[in-house]
Amino acid sequence: MFMTLKIIIVILICQLGFAIWNAAMLPKLGNYKYKHRISEDIKQSDPHSLPEGRPSVSVLIPARNEALNIEECLTSVLNSYSDVFFEVLVLDDRSTDETADIVRRVQASDSRVKLLEGKELPQGWIGKSHACYQLAQEAQGVWWLFFDADTRLAPDALSAAIKMANNQKSGLITGFPKQETGTWLERLVVPMMMFTIICHLPIFMVQRSNDPRFVAAHGAFMFIHRDSYMASGGHEGIKAGLVDDMALARAVKISGHPVTLADVHYHVSMRMYRNASEVWNGYRKNIYEGVGRSGFLLGGVLLLYTFLYLLPPICAVILCILGHGELALWAGAATLLGIAVKAVSDKSSGQPGWICLLLPGSIASLVAIAISSWKSGVSGKGYIWKGRRYG
Repeated sequence: MFMTLKIIIVILICQLGFAIWNAAMLPKLGNYKYKHRISEDIKQSDPHSLPEGRPSVSVLIPARNEALNIEECLTSVLNSYSDVFFEVLVLDDRSTDETADIVRRVQASDSRVKLLEGKELPQGWIGKSHACYQLAQEAQGVWWLFFDADTRLAPDALSAAIKMANNQKSGLITGFPKQETGTWLERLVVPMMMFTIICHLPIFMVQRSNDPRFVAAHGAFMFIHRDSYMASGGHEGIKAGLVDDMALARAVKISGHPVTLADVHYHVSMRMYRNASEVWNGYRKNIYEGVGRSGFLLGGVLLLYTFLYLLPPICAVILCILGHGELALWAGAATLLGIAVKAVSDKSSGQPGWICLLLPGSIASLVAIAISSWKSGVSGKGYIWKGRRYG
C-alpha cells in the first residue's frame, strides 16, 4: 500500500506541474501568442473593407425548444459592441415551444436579427449539424460565430474575437465558456470538461501542430472564417458525428487551416444543463463518441482516473478508521494533490475555488456516466437528445 501511494503521489506531482504549465499556455480571447503559417491559396478577406451594408460577422444560432434561453441570448449578442457590422441568424429547428415567436418579437425591434425556419432532418444527419449547415447557407459575413442559445456574450466579446481573428487571418477560434451551474450533478460533472483538457491536451500543440489529434473545441463558441469552413467541408462533411464541434475542428486542421483554443471564459458564459437528467443524458451522448467509440481507450482513462483520484481518498478514510495514521497521511497527501490539479483547471475556467473539493464525487459521477455511455453505444440502444434518437 505504501509503495502504491508513493507512485500515485509522484504521478500527481508531475500532473500538477503539467497542469500549471498547460494552463499558462492558454491564450486569452483578444490576445494572440503564435503566428500560424497560412497557405497562399487561402483567401484572406479583410472584414473592414467590405461593401457598405454587408455584415462582417454572422452570428449563427441553432435553436430547438429554446424558449427559456433565446431572448436572453439574443439580448447579449445584440448588446455586444464592435467596430464592424454583424448579422444574427437564428434557425428554429422545428421547435414545439415558443422559440420562433420570441425570435420574431426581437426581430421586429432589431433589423440585424433574422429568423430561419428549419427543414425536416434528413436521414444520416445529426440535428445540430443539419441546423448549422442551413445557417451556413444563409450567412453573409466573412467570419461566422456558431453560437448556442444557452450561451451569453459579454459586451466586449465580439471585439475580442475579431481582434484575434484579424491576427489569425483564417481558420477557427474556439474555447470553453464559463460554466454556470445550479444542481449538484452540474457542479460535479460540467467543470470536468476543462479538467480533461488541462490534464491531457498540450494546449500549445493545438496552435502549433497540424496533427488533428491535438485539438479541442466547444460547440457553443466556434468563430470560423467562411473560407476555412468551406475548405473543411463544413457540417455536411461531419453530418453523422455526435460530437460535432470536435469533428469540425479536426476537419479544419486537416484542411490546412489554423485552430486556436482560447480562454474565453471572461467573455462567454453558459448554463449548458439545468438538471441532473440533462447532465446525465448530455454527457452519456458524448463520452463514448468523444473517445472515438474505443472501449479500450475509455476503459484506460477510467482506470487511470480511479487510480489517481478515487483510490487515495477511499484509502485515507479506511486507513484512518483502521488506525494506520502514517499511511493515512500519505493517502491524504495524494488526495490533496489531486484536488490541487482540479483547482488549476477550475481557476482557468472561472469556477469557484471551493468546487475543487468535490473532485472524488466528480470522478465517481464521470465514471458512472461513461460506463452508461459505453453500454448504450455498444448495445445499439443509442442516445436520446432533445426528442431525437441517435447512435
